[in-house]
Amino acid sequence: MADSGSSWIRYDAASRRIGLTIRVQPNARRNEIAGLHGDSLKIRIAAPAVDNKANAALIEFLGEMLDVPKFSITIRRGATGRRKIVEITGGRELVVKLEALAVDRSTIRHPQSTPST
Repeated sequence: MADSGSSWIRYDAASRRIGLTIRVQPNARRNEIAGLHGDSLKIRIAAPAVDNKANAALIEFLGEMLDVPKFSITIRRGATGRRKIVEITGGRELVVKLEALAVDRSTIRHPQSTPST
């Protein structure tokens, strides 16, 4: 993938795929982007890290934040760890949106969804 200038995000124009390095903090108070954490984007997720709940919540959160369908988001590496490589199918406008969200943390809080039973 071609580099967009940041180590945590890569964009490949030919395949229209964005690669993200994400550091997930499960069991958080709410779902939110916490900003950059070294060479990754830190995202807090309210769901616990059991039974794939945090991964599912991460995909749903990213889909809502970027206004893309969940099927266009895939966890490529790190499904069982906190550090993940996530791939999103979409255009360059998503890269710009992600970079803005990483910097402007005041606009990215998202209310915690009520878990379904």
